[in-house]
Amino acid sequence: MTLTPELVSAPDLVTEFPFPFTDDVYRYSTNVEPARGEVRTPVGSWGARVVHIDSEYEHELALRQQILEADPTRYAVLPHMRPACWDAMLFLMRELAAGYPDVMSLAGRGRNFHWRNDRLGIDQHFVLGDESTLPAEPLAYIGSQVQDDIVLLDQRDGDLFGDAGVVTFAADWSFGFDVGMTFLEIHGPVPRLRQTGVITRARQFLMRLQPNEIYRRTNWTLTVRRRLDVSTELYHEWGPDRPLMGVVDDETFGRMVHLRVEVQHLIRLPDSGAICFLIRTYMLPFADLATVEPWRRRAAAVLAELPEDMAEYKGFISYRDRAVAWLNSRAPEAS
Repeated sequence: MTLTPELVSAPDLVTEFPFPFTDDVYRYSTNVEPARGEVRTPVGSWGARVVHIDSEYEHELALRQQILEADPTRYAVLPHMRPACWDAMLFLMRELAAGYPDVMSLAGRGRNFHWRNDRLGIDQHFVLGDESTLPAEPLAYIGSQVQDDIVLLDQRDGDLFGDAGVVTFAADWSFGFDVGMTFLEIHGPVPRLRQTGVITRARQFLMRLQPNEIYRRTNWTLTVRRRLDVSTELYHEWGPDRPLMGVVDDETFGRMVHLRVEVQHLIRLPDSGAICFLIRTYMLPFADLATVEPWRRRAAAVLAELPEDMAEYKGFISYRDRAVAWLNSRAPEAS
């Protein structure tokens, strides 16, 4: 399928977009699958790499730095999670080097390593376990080089705890508030999860993960404007955008409303035994979504059928009907 030349987004943000719907009906599920499997779409593919970088790489990392400078609570590491942070850093460096060998590399002997990231002009020698050999703590260091948010879960006492992370692109939640909570406590506000048993099954699945096992799943919502940081701390900034969707014209609506998709990777780190939870956020405005006919048709069907409590929780109940009408109005005319 040929993309129209009037795209709002850079072309790779469309061809590599992880469209999340496999059916016309959506309900919460664990929907996990082994990582690295490439998913073909009508306009490209996604999923071949665990850590994916795109044309927004430098921009999003600069945005992360700005967010962290304004609000340091987006980064936290409880003291017992230091080994897990080193573990996560090495894992992510290896994934980047394997996925992008022309611009990134990791070489090491014993505890001595050499990391190169030409996209960011980084050339760093470091000693594993010695924080004085890095310009920042290991989780902060690697968090400044991947577009994913990172949460590290510690497994102890028969439960999982979100005890470390760097989360700057949260979708209506607060890492600073959630740090140290159990897995079930973190997901408590999500409707239907406990009643259906989804969240309990997800926790059991995570606790059974073996070292180096990697799975993935997708999650989605709608976001007004291309705003990565829609954390609860900044609700006063982005919340007022929602009512505006009832009064803007159709062209503005198509450019402002985005399908927001998270590709979440679940990794049992090999040395520390912690679970690394990667959250990579992608956004595509409806104006671009509608250029791919199978996506337009399915998104309209999913949004129209979605139960009211789920649309309410996801934050678009006030403009859900207009979103459906807008997508349906973009159907190609019958010849």
